[in-house]
Amino acid sequence: MPKFDKPIAASMLAGMCTFLSVYSTQPLLPLLRQVFHASELQVSFTVSATIFATAITAPFIGMIAERRGRKKVIVPSLFLLTIPTALAATSQTLRALIFWRFAQGIFVPGVIAVMLAYVNEEWAGRGVGRAMSSYVAGTVLGGFLGRFLSGMVAAHWNWRATFVVLAALNFVGAILVRAWLPLAKNFVRAEHLRQVLKDAAQHLRNPRLLANFGMGAAALFALVGCFTYANFYLAAAPFHLNSAQLGSIFFVYLLGVVITPQAGHFLDRFGFRSTSFLYCSMMIAGLLLTLVASLPIVIVGLAIFSSGMFVAQAAASVQTGAIAGRARSSAAGLYVTFYYLGGSLGATLTDWFWNWKKWPGCVTLFAGVSLVSLWLARQSSRPTDELDSAEIELVGD
Repeated sequence: MPKFDKPIAASMLAGMCTFLSVYSTQPLLPLLRQVFHASELQVSFTVSATIFATAITAPFIGMIAERRGRKKVIVPSLFLLTIPTALAATSQTLRALIFWRFAQGIFVPGVIAVMLAYVNEEWAGRGVGRAMSSYVAGTVLGGFLGRFLSGMVAAHWNWRATFVVLAALNFVGAILVRAWLPLAKNFVRAEHLRQVLKDAAQHLRNPRLLANFGMGAAALFALVGCFTYANFYLAAAPFHLNSAQLGSIFFVYLLGVVITPQAGHFLDRFGFRSTSFLYCSMMIAGLLLTLVASLPIVIVGLAIFSSGMFVAQAAASVQTGAIAGRARSSAAGLYVTFYYLGGSLGATLTDWFWNWKKWPGCVTLFAGVSLVSLWLARQSSRPTDELDSAEIELVGD
């Protein structure tokens, strides 16, 4: 029997707890639309507010982690995340709910941005693909449980109770992560804030790193947009699903728990470029299947699409650490900013395509964005000298 690996388990658990809350309102959107007498766009802000807060705070959290260390940021962030999660249950208006959802997002980067750096540093040279995939698998499991529990609790009690349940689970997880996650051994503390800012500026001048940030942003744009507006699609004719049934749809996320570790092995063996072709093919194939007016086929399509996204997330996370080389927490913070800005836009801009052609319009958008993500992935994997040559040619033109 394999030995229980506490660091791997803690990494997975940290990802799981954080993502219990990030997308938890998605299966509740049709219900919240009725409760608050709001539009699809208005209730979608309960998703985008959390993601947007994550995006704008991530660089600052990354800088703090470069000074204080990894675990000293990860663990407090998990405990602090419990507070706005519980307070969201007290919301009397949609604006109040959006406020507490924004507050949740403030503490999310303390885990996701810093864990990316932690994994890249602590498992460097000894299977970072496996370790990163385990962490991403935890985020997948958390994303599923948050949505599933929200739908089930709202259907059997009320939507407020979902936040109480999620806050309790988050608190227990924070205790376990504190006990199991070791202090970083390979962390090199930045001595001065000026150095941290200099590192961030250097990252923003790295074209390969920027392309990788854009790749992740485009992929999350498609995922968040898809799993936000799929709820309105499946709540309408001919499906007519309720909150519990919509929450159950996210069982497709569990496929990601299996797919993501395999993606790590695929990434370690075949490299980033081959992995990028794989994830893009999966995302577009899955999207096309959702156009068939059959619930089982739609579910299969969503499963393939989301699994492709998890492959993309694992690949982009490893690529961030590989390209950055140093000051990885700062690079991870910037990656998270771009990544979640993409997700925030996906939750809101999709509304235009929904009003245009309903679900087929959304699929057109997500397929196009997936192809953009693939192009950016290819740019991020080009050798530096090749990029320099391309820039010289552009100047000559």
